[in-house]
Amino acid sequence: MDLGAVLIAITGVAGTLGGALLTQRGANRAKRRELEMAHAIQEARENRELRRSCYTQLHRDARQFATALSRHLYVMRDRTLGQEDVSALEVTKDAYRDRWSEALMIAPDAVIVPAHELNEALTGVYGQIKRLEQGNPRPGETLQSAAEAQHALWSLISVTRVAMRRDLGVTADTGEEVTRRTPLASSSNPVVPIRDFAE
Repeated sequence: MDLGAVLIAITGVAGTLGGALLTQRGANRAKRRELEMAHAIQEARENRELRRSCYTQLHRDARQFATALSRHLYVMRDRTLGQEDVSALEVTKDAYRDRWSEALMIAPDAVIVPAHELNEALTGVYGQIKRLEQGNPRPGETLQSAAEAQHALWSLISVTRVAMRRDLGVTADTGEEVTRRTPLASSSNPVVPIRDFAE
């Protein structure tokens, strides 16, 4: 047999085997990239659903806490607080606190900043109400000042809701605030809560 023919045959076989090996390696790499991309998409989808659930519950619990604070103020104005009144406020506060703790672990800064401001306001109103309830208010703290602070919570809840919706991609981030066509029931007449607690 001719040595040149053998070398050509060996080169041909090696080229064929090498080409198949390179093709297989390229296919494996493409498959691995495809699996990584599918995993990243699934992880992003799960993260978004986790945030959506947390945001929905945080928004609900913040509204319920603000409503419970208002209800507590009216009870303090109208009659002596009972244990069930105090318990109702504490349960609502605890539910909100748990949701806030969860949000701190999963929400981005664009949501945490307005949510933190809301949290500070909610706990501030709660503290003011508890001091009034215990008969130990700070200077200037009255039922009226607590009602005014409680009423201001609704705009902070609205700002936080917008930030959460933007993070979820529900509201486009156009840099402009959307104009509300109908006012929230709680904010349609800002004088009412103040007048209700005027001394």
